[in-house]
Amino acid sequence: MRKISRNFFIVVLLLLAVSALFGLFSGPLTHSENIPLSQLAQDIIQEKVQSIVITGGTNMTITYRDGIVKQSTKEPQGTLSEVMLDLGVDQHQLQQIQIEPRKESGLMSWLGPLSFLIAPILLFLLFFFMMFRQARAGIGQAFDFTKARAKLFGADPAKQKVSFKDVAGLKEAKEEVQEVVDFLKNPKKYVQIGAKIPRGVLLVGPPGTGKTLLARAVAHEAGVSFFSASGSEFIEMFVGVGSSRVRDLFQTAKKAGRSIIFIDELDAIGRTRGFGFGGGHDEREQTLNQILVEMDGFDRDDTQIVIAATNRPDVLDPALLRPGRFDRRIMLDLPDVNDREQILQIHAQGKPLAANIKLREIAERTPGFSGADLANLMNEAAILTARRNKTQIFQEELYESIDKVLLGPERKSHVLSKKEKEITAYHEAGHALVAASLSTVDPVRKISIISRGYAGGYTLKLPTEDKHLKSRAEFIDEMAVLLGGYAAEKIVFNDVTTGPSNDLEKASQIARDIVKEYGMSTTFGPVVFGERERAPFLGRNTIEEKNYSETVATQIDQEVNMLIEAAQKTAEQIIRQKRKTLDKIAKALVQKETIEREEFEEIVGLGKTKIPKKRGK
Repeated sequence: MRKISRNFFIVVLLLLAVSALFGLFSGPLTHSENIPLSQLAQDIIQEKVQSIVITGGTNMTITYRDGIVKQSTKEPQGTLSEVMLDLGVDQHQLQQIQIEPRKESGLMSWLGPLSFLIAPILLFLLFFFMMFRQARAGIGQAFDFTKARAKLFGADPAKQKVSFKDVAGLKEAKEEVQEVVDFLKNPKKYVQIGAKIPRGVLLVGPPGTGKTLLARAVAHEAGVSFFSASGSEFIEMFVGVGSSRVRDLFQTAKKAGRSIIFIDELDAIGRTRGFGFGGGHDEREQTLNQILVEMDGFDRDDTQIVIAATNRPDVLDPALLRPGRFDRRIMLDLPDVNDREQILQIHAQGKPLAANIKLREIAERTPGFSGADLANLMNEAAILTARRNKTQIFQEELYESIDKVLLGPERKSHVLSKKEKEITAYHEAGHALVAASLSTVDPVRKISIISRGYAGGYTLKLPTEDKHLKSRAEFIDEMAVLLGGYAAEKIVFNDVTTGPSNDLEKASQIARDIVKEYGMSTTFGPVVFGERERAPFLGRNTIEEKNYSETVATQIDQEVNMLIEAAQKTAEQIIRQKRKTLDKIAKALVQKETIEREEFEEIVGLGKTKIPKKRGK
């Protein structure tokens, strides 16, 4: 696009120059009257003429005494005096006029006519030259079409500013890749002893956990070139282009010597073969086959290592994961509370934090956040601080940024009526009160009836420590908390709204998972119902095959209903027993719209009251 704009600008300038040249030689800029010789003779007789300039022997410029300039032309034969005498002008009258003959310039005499011939020729030559250059550039792009489009980060350590210090947490992952760094630094040590370093390292983890960052840190620590490409960059409309780009990428990396080839989103080209709609010869499978061939072509003394990243290892082709290819798989988990604090400290660098800032509290409030989420959180806090014209980031901005990342921005235009505001307050108060009354539920950190995203209000519950397992009792109590808003609306207003629809959906899904997936049903015992068939071409497991009879399906539905009814009874029992506390929470929400943990615990009282209830069958 830039080339086209530049060429268009050159053509416009050229046309302007030619137009100016034509105008220069086609005639004078000012128009003067052209008179016949008889009129000139009469003017001389009447003594109106002051001077006459004869150019080229024929063209005359006549200047009158009043300043008017006129033009005239005579025949080349004979002088002006002879012509005027023949027309009746006296010799004495001619002597009073200043007559100046001038020779036409040698350059102008031939350049003017010649320019009319040369200028169009030059214009056409330049036009064809530009067309030829464009065509040659297009041919070059056609040949570059099969070149790898990987980004090269040089081997200069000064330019590779990402090191292991910039990757917070991931201790086990960094220990695993440390031997890759050692091999790239000292390959002879491994070759001499007969060891083969893994040629393919697969980084597996949820989005935002730092897979690309870790790969760049490995390249920096080893001081090698880093070729980065996304899996989608190999796929084109034409079959064979992807495999050509793979060959070019590996050849370029081998020419660079010690290097790392990083392929992000490997599942874009490494999905299980045989599920595509184009048979076994479509572009994606051709590209995958070429990657397998290139990884098999490594010699023992080659110093190139392929690092790939994906968050869908379940859809990868088994040929990619066999020994000799991506046989080293490194799991990158979501950071725990200590890792989150370190990540926050890294992303807080360069940002003016207040002296009383407590990043540990922010880390405790963000379970399940990835490194990218935490980076976004700190950035949102900085933006919010600048919007408020503050010079430092305070804890308040960090808390608001957590809500924004979790639920979205505040919907200030979503104004509730007085009745709807009261219903929402009791709904959220029901969630919070049930949560505070059950022993296995995470503590309530915040309650709000300010709309964010799709939520009209929200109750934020956060664990005091990271959890990796969940018990049946926790699932049962979680269903009771989800039904707390429904129970509060039903008891207080003797009616229900559409507000609890999402809560009911979640509670129903938990009850169904307890029975069918987790084997926690007291009726069926440790049995899993339904076989989920993998569908890699769809991107997720969406096909479920029933491996049970209709009679069992009816019993499953009954079991799910029993669990939901038990959770509802628990929630209603808590709401009725603590109705006064529910009214206090709702009243505070109507007045303040937001209640933090300290104020909420002051309203409900310190500690949790265990409510006796039946867990369901």
